[in-house]
Amino acid sequence: AVENDDEYEIINPRTKEVVDKYRAAGLKLWEECRTLGGCRTGEAKLSRGHNLKAKYVIHTVGPVYSGSKSDPEDLRDCYKNSLLLASRNKIKSVSFPSISTGIFGYPVNEASRVALKTITNFLEEHPEIELVRMVLFTEGDYGIYKASLDKILKD
Repeated sequence: AVENDDEYEIINPRTKEVVDKYRAAGLKLWEECRTLGGCRTGEAKLSRGHNLKAKYVIHTVGPVYSGSKSDPEDLRDCYKNSLLLASRNKIKSVSFPSISTGIFGYPVNEASRVALKTITNFLEEHPEIELVRMVLFTEGDYGIYKASLDKILKD
């Protein structure tokens, strides 16, 4: 999930942290999520942040990496649909994890290019989004994302 907040906190799907975040957000977030009707790969849905510091949480489901041609498109949809939801709801800052690169097995180098290209293209047409953060969990991931961003900005 993606949260709108200056002090970002990310829900890491399918891990213990998701349970901890739901506890931190309170039962109301859990209850609201149950009303959203699930979320298909690439879709994004919005909920309130409840007891989190963030006003909103954008929930998205990334692809489980298989090497198929649809993987980049599905990953692109996660970022684009999340940003569209933010824009439509006048959310000015968004923090993203590196979607699908954990237990879903998406290679970080490929995911970084898809994520950053999608985000930069979106921001060119949507100046109402003032800040997008990538929240990365390792120095290695940071280096890969930095190299990808440098290349995108040069092209």
